[in-house]
Amino acid sequence: MCGELFAERGGGRDQQELQFIGLTAKTSDGAGVFAYPIIFLPFISSAFVPAHTMPAPVRAFADDQPVTSIVYAIRDLFAQQPVHTDIWTALAWCLGILIAAYALAMASYHRNIT
Repeated sequence: MCGELFAERGGGRDQQELQFIGLTAKTSDGAGVFAYPIIFLPFISSAFVPAHTMPAPVRAFADDQPVTSIVYAIRDLFAQQPVHTDIWTALAWCLGILIAAYALAMASYHRNIT
């Protein structure tokens, strides 16, 4: 998600996530289910409607998820507006997701080879 929005697909983060999914899922159908939460994140963000128009519980979730900060940063970049702290929040989310995916993939791999 983050890698596609900020840079070319290099395969590093995506590869680690795919390795974790491949090692965890028992079937190919089961591996497909892992994508559902990622698919629905943009719908509960400010990607389609402004967050301030959402009900309070949805707005609270939308304000504190990675897609919203990425969307704000990209909107500001395309509009040639100052990005403020949204770019750093978005990059921090991307780095956090990368580290978590790497750790999960490596733990799952080491568990499967022993």
